[in-house]
Amino acid sequence: MRRSEVLAEESIVCLQKALNHLREIWELIGIPEDQRLQRTEVVKKHIKEEGETTILQLEKDLRTQVELMRKQKKERRQELKLLQEQDQELCEILCMPHYDIDSNSVPSLEELNQFRQHVATLRETKASRREEFVNIKRQIILCMEELDHTPDTSFERDVVCEDEDAFCLSLENIATLQKLLRQLEMRKSQNEAVCEGLRAQIRELWDRLQIPAEEREAVATVMTGSKAKVKKALQLEVDRLEELKMQNMKKVIEAIRVELAQYWDQCFYSQEQRQAFAPYYDEDYTENLLQLHDAEIVRLKNYYEVHKELFEGVQKWEESWRLFLEFERKASDPSRFTNRGGNLLKEEKQRAKLQKTLPKLEEELKARIETWEQEHSKAFVVNGQKFMEYVMEQWEMHRLEKERAKQERQLKNKKQTETEMLYGSIPRTPNKRQGLTPNRPGKVRKLNTTTMSNATANSSIRPAFGGTVYRSPVSRLPPSGSKPIITSTCLGKKTPQAGRNGANKENLELNGSILSARTFKGFQI
Repeated sequence: MRRSEVLAEESIVCLQKALNHLREIWELIGIPEDQRLQRTEVVKKHIKEEGETTILQLEKDLRTQVELMRKQKKERRQELKLLQEQDQELCEILCMPHYDIDSNSVPSLEELNQFRQHVATLRETKASRREEFVNIKRQIILCMEELDHTPDTSFERDVVCEDEDAFCLSLENIATLQKLLRQLEMRKSQNEAVCEGLRAQIRELWDRLQIPAEEREAVATVMTGSKAKVKKALQLEVDRLEELKMQNMKKVIEAIRVELAQYWDQCFYSQEQRQAFAPYYDEDYTENLLQLHDAEIVRLKNYYEVHKELFEGVQKWEESWRLFLEFERKASDPSRFTNRGGNLLKEEKQRAKLQKTLPKLEEELKARIETWEQEHSKAFVVNGQKFMEYVMEQWEMHRLEKERAKQERQLKNKKQTETEMLYGSIPRTPNKRQGLTPNRPGKVRKLNTTTMSNATANSSIRPAFGGTVYRSPVSRLPPSGSKPIITSTCLGKKTPQAGRNGANKENLELNGSILSARTFKGFQI
């Protein structure tokens, strides 16, 4: 055999070995079958010496590809190992199962990409759960401080005392954290309610016992907050005040009675309803009597709170009704026309507004009360009677009062008319007129004393308001040592009433008309 043939056979054997080695590498790194066929075609083209590629160049290219594939194999294995380490760490923190992938084979690009996405999702889950854990942990610590609570379970110690990075962020642990927080918040709310109740009790006892302000200031520091030490201090203050209350039984009961009276007023209790609570009138101040008063004040408070909306509506009607009656009274007062500053106009507007709003308020209350009575199957009473009956009674009393006042005015006018017809009218003080001297109304111009002394008893003078006053006969002072001289205009007769000052009624000249002469008891004027 020629040497050239021997070299050719050796080349074929080497090529066959190289192809076999390539197939092994392709299978090892997980190249799919279709890609292996493509790569084989490439090798085939090189073997056919297409173009100007020599066998030596083909060997060189194949070696280059082998080195490249070996490098890719190494990089993929390294990335797979790194992803597996990250997956293991995240799964341990999140208490989740590891990602399922064959560690002995070389992963494909698609498998690596899926693994990367899985690890990224785990990182996001860890960040979300960690944020929730840190937030819940902070609230738990605050609640424990507020309650003076020391972690007493292994889970609580893991949450509060251990490193945050060491805590397992599993869904179960997060749920347990939320449950622990709810329990602590419930205890905190209960503590706050207890403390607030103690404070209300303290304030009530302070008022009943009339505790001075300086003594109240001594416990002002515990009047806020709900920590265990605050709760304890509040309880001690309540106990002290309760003991003081027992020592001042009468004083406390009297204070409760004042409060009872206030609630009776707010609930519109009738006198019969008030008298139904017999202990209110008991003078034997014992602990049992105090308990009865305490129970009654609690019952009344609850009764008022349940019906507060209705009582406030009735109170609003009562205030509007009183204001309406006040405007009605002012409307019948003649002196209101002498007001200044527009008060009369303002009052009329308010009065007109009340006349519109009062019936509307009554209708609203009527509807609400009817609904309440249907729900409770009993009547809603105000001062011992149904509210609408009470309202109608008030309107009827107002009507009767107006009728009575009208009749009184008519009777008064009738009597005045009869008196004027019998005795004459009384001159009234005239109003000031422009151009006159600034004399005060009702003042009579001062006359000359000499003229007055020389005037007879029946002489007439004209006062400042323009009328002529005819004086009745009066006695004049006699000279010293003489008997009194009676001057009269009697028709030749002397009567016992002639000497009385003002016994005869005077005739007045009004507006230029002189009343006709009359004879009274023997005197003719």
